[in-house]
Amino acid sequence: MNTKLPTAAPRIHATALVDPAAQLDSSVSVGPYSVIGPHVRVGAGTTIGAHCVIEGHTTLGRDNQIFQFNSLGAIPQDKKYAGEPCELVLGDRNTVREFCTFNIGSPGGLGVTRVGDDNWIMAYVHLAHDCLVGDHTIFANNTQLAGHVHVGDWVILGGFTVVHQFVRLGAHSMTAMCSLLFADLPPFVMSQGQPAEARSMNFEGLRRRGFSPERIAAVKAMHKALYREDLTLDQARLRIAELPEKYPESVPDVQMMLSFLQQTAPQRGIVR
Repeated sequence: MNTKLPTAAPRIHATALVDPAAQLDSSVSVGPYSVIGPHVRVGAGTTIGAHCVIEGHTTLGRDNQIFQFNSLGAIPQDKKYAGEPCELVLGDRNTVREFCTFNIGSPGGLGVTRVGDDNWIMAYVHLAHDCLVGDHTIFANNTQLAGHVHVGDWVILGGFTVVHQFVRLGAHSMTAMCSLLFADLPPFVMSQGQPAEARSMNFEGLRRRGFSPERIAAVKAMHKALYREDLTLDQARLRIAELPEKYPESVPDVQMMLSFLQQTAPQRGIVR
């Protein structure tokens, strides 16, 4: 009697269309009527709901939850795109709710659209070509990112936030509902409006993430330098650079802020 166990295979619904060349871990599940293209790779534990289309050179890491009606890996909405093998890469443990559209990168950019780990992405979110998203972010419903947008770790974007191309959002920043970003949003800053203006710093979020009172005091001092003392951006940077003398624990936070401000293009500026 043959006692050899059958080789494990992905759990693919009978109505799903999965190209034989696609690479799916044996623990992956694919829901009804979904379509998986030949250059797609899916890691262990990831679930793909019904009526999803995953195409292009797309890689999904481990334990992602892709809900129904998503389009991942379609070509960029860029007239210059001519079929180059650009990529979409998602990390691990991301939740992607219904009706999201994530495009691959473009040859005029990084060539890859990349999402990190542990992100919570709600319905109707659009990530255009060459967007880079960090870890532990929350994108509320209908957040829309144009091409080449960079989003740092722990960013929270309120519903219907719209971000202009090439804009950067620093770690721990936050937008209110219906915000419109034309300029870079520095780390820790909470913004609101059309166009968005700085309102405060994300103090409650920092407390929840274990920031010490000393580090939070330094963030308050950064806010004062950037927004309350009528300083130029260069003057504010000099003031921020002095903060570790008073708040030694703030060294990594100050370095992150100064690096972000250093990379801000003069023609774009920061949300003020």
